Amino acid sequence: MSKHLTSLNNPIIKQAVQLKHKARERKARGLFIAEGLREVRLAINNGFEAAYLFYDPDQTNQTSLKEVLSNAPIPPAETITVSENVMNKIAYRSSVPNVVGIFKNKKISAEGLAISNEEPLILVLEGIEKPGNLGAILRTADAAGVDAVLVCEPDFDLFNPNAIRASLGAIFTQPIFEMSSQAAVTYLQEHRIPIYATYLEAARPLYECDLKKAAALVLGAEASGITDFWVEQADNRIIIPMTGQVDSMNVSASAAIVLFEAVRQRRG
Repeated sequence: MSKHLTSLNNPIIKQAVQLKHKARERKARGLFIAEGLREVRLAINNGFEAAYLFYDPDQTNQTSLKEVLSNAPIPPAETITVSENVMNKIAYRSSVPNVVGIFKNKKISAEGLAISNEEPLILVLEGIEKPGNLGAILRTADAAGVDAVLVCEPDFDLFNPNAIRASLGAIFTQPIFEMSSQAAVTYLQEHRIPIYATYLEAARPLYECDLKKAAALVLGAEASGITDFWVEQADNRIIIPMTGQVDSMNVSASAAIVLFEAVRQRRG
């Protein structure tokens, strides 16, 4: 019979709260927290190992839980029922059918990067500052079918709960790797993958670029764009043509435009 926890002072619940709010705890313990029926199901189905799974039986029924676990390659180590007050403490969404999991990190460094596609489409993100933007970009990357997402020098840990929530679980479906910009460039150059960097100056219009073959599309930080490092390393500097008075867009919108231009060309 599974545990039933009602106390906010339980050590397991305290740990879940720390993982929810503190990047330092996530890094030190090698754990992160994810919530939502869809998100937890995608994490489990894509090989993320759950140390604990929590749900409130008054809100989430057994049928919903079985659907979450139906294709689990590795079942959760422990499934725990909790009271409403506990679920409200560890989850962002309360009083709805929900599930919360504590998961073990998977290694996503440059050493694990291997791409079999001969004409890969790679997305490079440099210095992304907002977890919500990363999540939105990963949803787009999932829809576009990218071969890899290289995240260079982000301002937060990749399994920030806001990134997971904004991605709707796409963070678990994508081949995503965290590395330095230098490591990313080295990989791309060794594999002869041209670099297309979004840049406002001295750039070719996006729609004049041939993206049907191997391509790495580089986008930068929300406020400042890419650094000089990527400007200098780029084989092509590209710009999204705009006709309004504002000269920039949200990075997640820009990512959607450049990725689906590549998709359009490859399907054309």
